[in-house]
Amino acid sequence: MHVSQTAFNAVVGIAIGLLLIVLMLFGDIALSGHMWLDALIHWDSIGAEIVWGIRMPRNLVAVGVGAMLGMSGALMQGLLRNPLAEPGLLGVSAGSGLGASLAIVFGLGLVPFAVESFALGGAVIVAIVLLIFVQRFPQRQSLILLGVGLSALCGALMSLVFNLAPSPVTLSEIMNWMMGSVQNRSWFDVLICIFGLAAAGLLNLTLGKGLRLLTLGEETARSMGVDMTRLTQVVVIGSSLLAGLAVSVAGVIGFVGLAAPHFVRAFGIKDPYALIWPSTLTGGLMVLLSDGITRFLPPTADVHLGVLTSLVGAPLFAVLAYKSARSWMQD
Repeated sequence: MHVSQTAFNAVVGIAIGLLLIVLMLFGDIALSGHMWLDALIHWDSIGAEIVWGIRMPRNLVAVGVGAMLGMSGALMQGLLRNPLAEPGLLGVSAGSGLGASLAIVFGLGLVPFAVESFALGGAVIVAIVLLIFVQRFPQRQSLILLGVGLSALCGALMSLVFNLAPSPVTLSEIMNWMMGSVQNRSWFDVLICIFGLAAAGLLNLTLGKGLRLLTLGEETARSMGVDMTRLTQVVVIGSSLLAGLAVSVAGVIGFVGLAAPHFVRAFGIKDPYALIWPSTLTGGLMVLLSDGITRFLPPTADVHLGVLTSLVGAPLFAVLAYKSARSWMQD
């Protein structure tokens, strides 16, 4: 099946719009017709607080977080030419999770924006290490190895943080953060998502030629004028910014960055540059849909958003790994 990029974006955009409307209409609190009228007319009413202060920010953050992860995944797969690449491959997500865990252990969970700032700080530190490394070793194999090492290091440090948690309550807070959620998000979180997508979108404007020529191989791309060091730096900055902001806003939500580009490719969009924005929209739809499912599950289930996306994404990862292994055996 082959669908044009414009048609795909239009269909997914319409699906997001319709789903936003549905999730605005339904929630934990049933609104009467009078409350809906108050929400539209009286901005200081209870109905307005529920609709515009709780439901709308949550829905938009879900779209924004998914969009950032989808774009980050498309950038990573385009640069590394690896179908199994995703935002966590370079260790940025692990670094961001480590930063958030430290903030909670230090007792900053109730300080406004402290956990988010620590999470973003962890992502920035990992990104700086990656950029320093790329300056000397721009090869994608080296970048993957460093990313795996940084992920393992951050994972080990996070285990240490768990061991040093001062109380079961603190440990529970860390686990809740690591399982991902977009509940109780504000318009400020929406602005963070908009900033991340806008900044990364501007960086992406410089990537078209490089990502397309890279499909011919690194040596061919270099011979045709592609600066591999600069290309790698731009992708690392963009994907790190997106992944770090996504984790800082919603915690760890796995496999969206892996799955979104593959869903787009199933419709015949193969160009690594043309893949970016369709993957962005697909990621937004995936997280919004997943969050909607968590709302309609029984309250006793208490399934977090990150858990649900992992339940869907892990089998996909296994299928992709199996297909890759078969192709390697044939080669």
